Amino acid sequence: MRFKTSLQNKPKHTDLVSCVGWVSPDEVYSCGDDHQLLQWNLVSTETTKLSELPSELYPLDLHWLPKTAAQKTKVGSEVFLMTAADGKFYIVGRNGRIEKSVEAHRGAVLTAGEDGLVKIWSRSGMLRSTLAQASVPVYGAAWAPDSDAVLYTAGTTLIIKPLAPNSKPIQWKAHEGIILKVAWNPNTGMILSGGEDTRYRVWDNFGRQLYSSAQHHHPITALAWSPDGQLFAVGSFNTLRLCDKAGWCHSLEKPTTGSIFNLAWSSDGTQVAGACGNGFVIFAHVIENHLEWKNYEATVTSRKTIALRDVTNEAWEKLELRDRIIKVSLSHGYMVIVTSTQGYIYSTRNWNTPFIFELKESNVSLIVQAERHFLLVDGGSVYVYSYDGRVLCAPRWPGMRTDVLNSRTVSLSNDTLAIRDKTDEKMVHLFDAGTGKALNDGKPWSHKLEIMEVALDKVGTAHERRMAAVDRNRDLFLVTLQRVGTMGRAVKLGGMVQSLCWNDGANMLAALQDSKFTVWFYPAVVFVDRDLQSQTMLEKDAAEYGKNAVIDSFLDTVVTMRRADGSLVTTNISPYPALLQNYVSTKHWDDAVRLARFVKDDIVWACLAAMATANKELNTAEVAYAAINEAEKVQYIHYIKEIPIKEARSAEMALLGGHVGDAEVLLVQSGLFFRAIMLNLNTYNFERALQLAIRHRTHVDTVVAYRQRYTARFNKKETSKLFLQYEKQVEIDWKMINEKIELEYQKEREKPTSSTPNFKEI
Repeated sequence: MRFKTSLQNKPKHTDLVSCVGWVSPDEVYSCGDDHQLLQWNLVSTETTKLSELPSELYPLDLHWLPKTAAQKTKVGSEVFLMTAADGKFYIVGRNGRIEKSVEAHRGAVLTAGEDGLVKIWSRSGMLRSTLAQASVPVYGAAWAPDSDAVLYTAGTTLIIKPLAPNSKPIQWKAHEGIILKVAWNPNTGMILSGGEDTRYRVWDNFGRQLYSSAQHHHPITALAWSPDGQLFAVGSFNTLRLCDKAGWCHSLEKPTTGSIFNLAWSSDGTQVAGACGNGFVIFAHVIENHLEWKNYEATVTSRKTIALRDVTNEAWEKLELRDRIIKVSLSHGYMVIVTSTQGYIYSTRNWNTPFIFELKESNVSLIVQAERHFLLVDGGSVYVYSYDGRVLCAPRWPGMRTDVLNSRTVSLSNDTLAIRDKTDEKMVHLFDAGTGKALNDGKPWSHKLEIMEVALDKVGTAHERRMAAVDRNRDLFLVTLQRVGTMGRAVKLGGMVQSLCWNDGANMLAALQDSKFTVWFYPAVVFVDRDLQSQTMLEKDAAEYGKNAVIDSFLDTVVTMRRADGSLVTTNISPYPALLQNYVSTKHWDDAVRLARFVKDDIVWACLAAMATANKELNTAEVAYAAINEAEKVQYIHYIKEIPIKEARSAEMALLGGHVGDAEVLLVQSGLFFRAIMLNLNTYNFERALQLAIRHRTHVDTVVAYRQRYTARFNKKETSKLFLQYEKQVEIDWKMINEKIELEYQKEREKPTSSTPNFKEI
């Protein structure tokens, strides 16, 4: 990936250009010390002088105000803010006319003020508050992603000042020289800074350094994040860099521009405009974006061209499109290309005749693909398309913001769409991917901490869909999603997770955890038998991947990691667990057992034991547990087989995995109150057993008798008021109690039951 830069034959400005701003993806405004406000049209390559600014006005910065929903339909409502060296800021209309000027600071209005004041103003130019005061000029300031704090510079220090009163600011020394520029991305929450020490640095929102560049030859005078937060641009004297969000450099350009004072990205994230010290305005387009999927490679070679390559037979294709390419995605056998006016869907089986669909908006910021359909996020909406170009649905939710959606907060499977709520980051909205209808009666899944990342598994049926969620503490949770009714519980799978990825062809999950690389070959084991979790996963040292590595993809048996320096590293895992999952999903249990016997790997046997238990295949589970020397569970399965009532067998299978609560619910719902009471007695939950006995008016004496035997055995004195009360009300006769228990089991044996050996009716 690199910049393709373009400069005019001669400068349109007669003095240095101080600021640039994008009106639309094809239109730019620029102004500088020659007092000219110029309009650049990138389609017609025409430059128009809009107005001559007053001779005393020397502009320093320019920002277009965000459009509200009402203003998008109102012609002539677009205005931009211009700061100047005379201590004023100006609200300027699209036609170049100054609508309002406001005395803001003593000295120049930089991004904040040369007088050290950071002030907050209303959209109309009214002073709201003075947020902070520094003893040195504030050269840069930026809003937090949630607009609840402001980041500003103070010499060599960065300070995050919350808007809430009495909140303590966060500050840290960030550079050895004066900091000239800062940027805070709303999508990733990452902070970028550059200064006179000739370095640029990347930080998280707690002030922890994620990356520091090597020293450059000149001070860093311009910085800008791309809208999606995946890239950023850095400007210096005769230097323009394109960098990944992790900090490493994609490309270095050396245009003859003098110092680049300002950089601005277009809203579609494909172009950058730069204000140059020698009167030029530089334009740079992101090209050579390289995509890989299995044996296919795609590279954006120019603004309108993509080169394709099949590495198995070295076949090449060249796709030439009518309009400028904005986004490209390659996965699941399809390539989706979004241009400024249309979308194109190519199948890897046929590169000649794509499906073409018209875009609602040309401002597409995200593409997420699944096996059966894909998702587009544009300036105001979310759409799910089929691979023949039809809109399947356009889900909506309260407080919907599409400008902050990214691949970590949006996940799509064949039947489900998960989107983290930006207004309340503890919630995840879940939708049916085909209809856009909210699951769980419109109630989002909620967690106790803010969610940082969501990922849906890709394989299986809708009622087996599971979601991996990483919270603010970097703990990984697995959630079973319910289409209707109460949402399934969340179970912690691991901690210190910095990156994760589901496999595309099997429900296996790979993650980088602290200093370990981990693969869960059957993550759902936590819902079946927690004891098997450690036996169904692979762990190895991740030192070779370095600090801050991320998982790029997990295809078939190959996991690709990207190091902090941008290099790719691959590692292979065993192919047998995925093959085992395919046999299980098609109910070929005999083939699954034969595979496990052939491989002779404890991980495969443990996965098979968990899968068989989840599917109530007792014979297969018995063989698998025996292979990994779980003798007590083999014995327990023998006991389950002898139970004549299928509901009771289902409950005992839940108990086999340690899910006591689920087992009790099954028994109570089936009217097996005696078994529910005995379940709690066998797990020493005497209080709950007595509550059930009292509620259903049966076996109260049995519970009290077992409790007395327990306290006598351990020489304890009864302290429960409930048991003390019922000890006085019931008479304990063990002979009668044993007869009652035997009578209950006799009733069960007399009930009609199925003779299916594998108990598949459970």
